[in-house]
Amino acid sequence: MKIVLAPMEGLVDDVMRDVLTEIGGIDWCVTEFIRVTNALLPVKTFHRLAPELQQQSKTRAGTPVRLQLLGSDPACLADNAARAAELGAPVIDLNFGCPAPTVNRHRGGAVLLKEPQTLYEIVTAVRAAVPADIPVTAKMRLGYEDTSLTLDCARAINAAGAAELTVHARTKVEGYKPPAHWEWFARIKEVIDIPLIANGEVWTLEDYCNIREVSQCETIMIGRGLIAAPDFAKRIKHLQQTGTKLPPKPWPEVLAHVDNLFTQCQLRAGDSSYAVSRVKQWLNQLKRTYIEAGDFFNEIRSIREPEQLKSKLDAAH
Repeated sequence: MKIVLAPMEGLVDDVMRDVLTEIGGIDWCVTEFIRVTNALLPVKTFHRLAPELQQQSKTRAGTPVRLQLLGSDPACLADNAARAAELGAPVIDLNFGCPAPTVNRHRGGAVLLKEPQTLYEIVTAVRAAVPADIPVTAKMRLGYEDTSLTLDCARAINAAGAAELTVHARTKVEGYKPPAHWEWFARIKEVIDIPLIANGEVWTLEDYCNIREVSQCETIMIGRGLIAAPDFAKRIKHLQQTGTKLPPKPWPEVLAHVDNLFTQCQLRAGDSSYAVSRVKQWLNQLKRTYIEAGDFFNEIRSIREPEQLKSKLDAAH
């Protein structure tokens, strides 16, 4: 029974992965997608988006990090997958689920769910390009506009040699609007013979229990639910081990993790406003679980300078 931190472009970067895996309960992470177009990317691009490659593909807490690629050219993706493997990526994951309009317009992510044959060709090429001991996995949605090709896409990914398939149980058009259609997991499992990982609309311990029951999947991927409640994975593991439920950790402890994120972002970007914007971004997610996060966001809303925010964080502890 595994919990996976979902890749979320622009939100779950290496800093967020570091903060969340330090809290515990997460079995592995997947990087933000590395966009592949028509060239072999330089090493620095891989290291920028997946700096964990330089530390045995693990976060500082020791949690494994898989590397995700996004693109539509099978040969180019294969070349970049081979380079990622040489750099130490333990698993190559392929993104067939990103709903971002800019990505889709450039024939990446979920738009490829209109082309099951292309999915087959990509997975086949990547599987052939990397060593046999490095799994190739994929993530998809139920479709682009509808679910007419859902099973065809799953079959194609399976037949091409993927080791696992993660499914976000909504179409691209549905985006992140509830509900997620968990009933599809059983249908997909009937047409593939590789492990299926369930993803979509898991916010509470009750949601986790329900998606496990409906999907019959042993591994669950969680994105926004882990951002909104940083100890969510740890509480899931406690429930699995003891049968009892714990409440979310107190706000002062969460605020310490926010401070940690701020410090790491500031070390990376110096005196720019980057660290401030990242804190505001996380507070906006945290307020789903913590009223205090919304209050603190309102308090710092107009702040632009990191020194001012640091004073506020110190005073709030």
